[in-house]
Amino acid sequence: MLKKGLCLLIGIMMLFCQINVVHATNLASGAESAILIDANSQQVLYHKNETKRLYPASTTKIMTMILLFEAIKEKRINWNDTLSCSAYAASMGGSQVYLEENEKMSVNELFKCVAIASANDASVLIGEGIAGSHQEFVKMMNEKAKQLKLVNTHFKNCTGLHDVEHYTCAKDLATMGAYLIKIGGKKLFSVTSLYDSYIREKNHQKFWLVNTNKLLKQYQGVDGLKTGYTKEAGYCIVTTCKKDNLRLIGVLMNEDKPQTRNEDMKGLLNYGYSKYQQIKLYSKGEVLDTLKIKDLVDQEVKVITPKDIYYLNDRASKGEVKTKIKYNQIELSVFKNQEIGELVVKKQNKTIASYSLYLEKDVKKMNFLDKLLRVYKSLI
Repeated sequence: MLKKGLCLLIGIMMLFCQINVVHATNLASGAESAILIDANSQQVLYHKNETKRLYPASTTKIMTMILLFEAIKEKRINWNDTLSCSAYAASMGGSQVYLEENEKMSVNELFKCVAIASANDASVLIGEGIAGSHQEFVKMMNEKAKQLKLVNTHFKNCTGLHDVEHYTCAKDLATMGAYLIKIGGKKLFSVTSLYDSYIREKNHQKFWLVNTNKLLKQYQGVDGLKTGYTKEAGYCIVTTCKKDNLRLIGVLMNEDKPQTRNEDMKGLLNYGYSKYQQIKLYSKGEVLDTLKIKDLVDQEVKVITPKDIYYLNDRASKGEVKTKIKYNQIELSVFKNQEIGELVVKKQNKTIASYSLYLEKDVKKMNFLDKLLRVYKSLI
């Protein structure tokens, strides 16, 4: 009797193990394409048809926001600038905030319209404000795609409204998402994390914005990034979530329902956080090495990390992590914001991450007077 009970218990345990295995291999079952990456290193944690060219719908607006943040950084446009709506921008269909021709709105409010409500009219107006025309803005989008090495992406508009020549893939969307997070920082998340907000609050046309990303209320740690839908694209989403210093980016393309899309994304995130963790290696500014370079004014210079350095650890993987510094060919003079090499992180002889390294301060090559002074000091 005891043996029978033990066999039954073992059988039940094996059944549960089998269910877990099936679940792990059945991620994103409703999506035509999917990917999950670590936002920091862009290491791929899960993928499914990730390079297949598909229609992106409003996830297109990730590139629109990238160009906006770059324009802000380069001071070609400011958050407080006011843009006047063109007839073309006002004519946009689909999701919109019903901008009227000649209506004026700040760049900051337009950004909220795009990031929260996926407004096509606001997206076009931002593009016109940056590039002068929608057509020129689309050229900028495609140029940026080339700079980011997106090989399966081509844009025909900044909204995601359907065009057979307007396409991308899950991998490219994840790359765009990681770049947007890098340049957008706190300002980006201060808006993409909002479930709702208002525009036109100072006049009688006060308008309520409701976020199309329902995961903001359904999954702890989600603070962006962009949803999308057209009949041709199906339901798409690019999601970012942060827990315990680990920020993940998940992409799903061409789901049949928003509910299944959201459930599939929860499954992707659960998989990522149960399997991986961030381990801190070094703190920002920590000295990793000291270089002695011939003909250097300062005889020694310290090599530091520009930011906290983490590596992505597979909880099931055994073995210690090893690090190695690889230096570029250093030609004096060198400035402290100039990359001089990289820190390579390996586990089981496999590179799992690499990080840029910099000098603690600017260093310059000795001139004739510097050499005379050094000789004089040595004689003294």
